Amino acid sequence: MFKATPNPPVTEPASITDPTSPYECPDSKKFNEAANRALDYHLGPMTAHMMAAPYTPNRLYQTNPASNNESLLVDAVETLGSANVMLHNFADLLQGPHRKTAQGIAQVVMLAELAVNRVLDKVVPTE
Repeated sequence: MFKATPNPPVTEPASITDPTSPYECPDSKKFNEAANRALDYHLGPMTAHMMAAPYTPNRLYQTNPASNNESLLVDAVETLGSANVMLHNFADLLQGPHRKTAQGIAQVVMLAELAVNRVLDKVVPTE
């Protein structure tokens, strides 16, 4: 029987026949050390710095630790009231089930606003 393609030639692994293989080169240890130095130079300081630096939170949206409960609750009430108004205005632009969803979210925000107002009523005012 005649085959259309001959058997492929038997080849040896690249490390034996390839003179440029980094694993069989006489200076492979030097190349490996140079590569490690280059990686340490480019990646080492960044990762060492990131690992050594303590975590500091972003203070952009952090509340003042010296704020009293009353001022925090007043701010929460104002924020929830604003969110409620925005949701109602947005719901006016919608139709059908999307409008009902926005109204439902506005109702949940309103209930949260009422709860915070109730807590605010129980807080003794500070001067």
